[in-house]
Amino acid sequence: MKKLTTKEILQKNLQRISPLKDSFILWLHNIRSLHNVGAAFRCADAFGIKELWLSGFTPVPPRPEITKTAIGAEEHVSWKKIEDKISAISDLKKNGYLVLGLEQTTNSVMIENYDTAGRPVCLILGNEVTGIDNKLLHYLDACVEIPQYGMKHSLNVSVAAGVALYAFLYLFNDK
Repeated sequence: MKKLTTKEILQKNLQRISPLKDSFILWLHNIRSLHNVGAAFRCADAFGIKELWLSGFTPVPPRPEITKTAIGAEEHVSWKKIEDKISAISDLKKNGYLVLGLEQTTNSVMIENYDTAGRPVCLILGNEVTGIDNKLLHYLDACVEIPQYGMKHSLNVSVAAGVALYAFLYLFNDK
């Protein structure tokens, strides 16, 4: 066994087609940490999603702090700044998207049990401390959560993004 070179890894990656390529948008709302945004760009690139949306006070590229964590992924991932959240959600729904929140609520479904019914998904992640704004929850189709078993009840937002993208990769692969 030998480790692959970065060139060999890239060649393997470019031969794969992500099931999230045309049907998954990751949306970061009110994320304060530039490093979390950079890590989300890196996850978005790794899982080959359609697009990354940034809204509220979430910082946008170009920023050295984002690039440091993203390692340039922000140059390869399609992204946009969302100014009107409600209008964007309305447009997503008109285009057949399920608009989900990654949030612990009284009605959340464990992410591995969520059935997308073959529909494209936009997954919203909220602020590192307060989560998704209560006002925004009203417009979501549902919330999913990551099962946890320890004393702490949350994950870092960029870690949660990676876990969620991995879960949806498998959910979309099953279709």
